[in-house]
Amino acid sequence: MEDKKKQELSLDFSPEVLKGTYSNLVVISHSPSEFIIDFAQAMPGTKNPTVRQRIVMAPMHAKRFMMALQDNVQRFEQNFGKISEPQMPGMSDTVPYDIIGKA
Repeated sequence: MEDKKKQELSLDFSPEVLKGTYSNLVVISHSPSEFIIDFAQAMPGTKNPTVRQRIVMAPMHAKRFMMALQDNVQRFEQNFGKISEPQMPGMSDTVPYDIIGKA
């Protein structure tokens, strides 16, 4: 069997995309054929967070994204230490799961 070699990928960014978009809230929903990931920004004093970007992907790509994110979080924590999960006053331990959309 051949060794799997990581392929280098060269990405092109428009100036607007290169700036990035801040998100402090993610809402995930799905259907049998796709995952919908809404990246939003919740600001103090506002009732409705503003969705900044919606990403739609096939289930296979969503799973690969999840695995890549897990791998990167593990590598980050190895280099910089464990990422803490601060508790927000008045919110339960299950808040991140309560706000995830379900189909």
